[in-house]
Amino acid sequence: MTDDFVADVTSVAALSEPVRRRLYRYVVSKDAPVSREDAAAGTGVAHHVAKFNLDRLVADGLLEVQYSRPPGRGGPGAGRPAKLYRRAGRDIAVTLPARSYYLAGQVMAEAITAAGRAGVPLAEALTGAARTTGRRIGEAAGGARRPAAERVTEILERHGYEPRPAAHGIILANCPFHSLAAEYPQLVCGINLDLVGGVLDAIGAGDLCARLDPAPGRCCVTIADRGGPA
Repeated sequence: MTDDFVADVTSVAALSEPVRRRLYRYVVSKDAPVSREDAAAGTGVAHHVAKFNLDRLVADGLLEVQYSRPPGRGGPGAGRPAKLYRRAGRDIAVTLPARSYYLAGQVMAEAITAAGRAGVPLAEALTGAARTTGRRIGEAAGGARRPAAERVTEILERHGYEPRPAAHGIILANCPFHSLAAEYPQLVCGINLDLVGGVLDAIGAGDLCARLDPAPGRCCVTIADRGGPA
């Protein structure tokens, strides 16, 4: 369970509290940042209740704060800027099991762009985009001094693959593109194969290779020791 997952669950769980949920919905429904006074009046709660819960929503990563004076007021004697609240800039999504359709969409968007720009077949562009994405993920992870199997396990865990040690490599117990794979298995399995292969390239895992090895209830790709059985 990654730190990002825990943070996202904590953020979403904050909205289970009814007053907090009402305040959040009020803030995000407005075109401009909202003051505590406006939020309290708009939701029918006491000012001190609005203050406490708005600040909790900030602490949980759902809202952000900015300070601004009302229009027309400035200079000496204008008073302190008002504390205003707006929707936080980060995306928050929690899926169980983990899914990462954004990552699949990013690979496909890069492939379509590359195919149009370079005039290469889409299948070739998709292979290149998935491999490049995998390398980018691997390079961003760091930890070069650790064993390759440990590093790739940590990287793929972070992206929802649920890696598990096996007799001759690593099993990926979850497909982060599950719904897409059910409808377009050949396409998505190819993306998985090239993406995982790109991660292995990036971390220099020469003794490991990604292989298509579909089986019910898990990802269609496994990571095998090159010296193990085919």
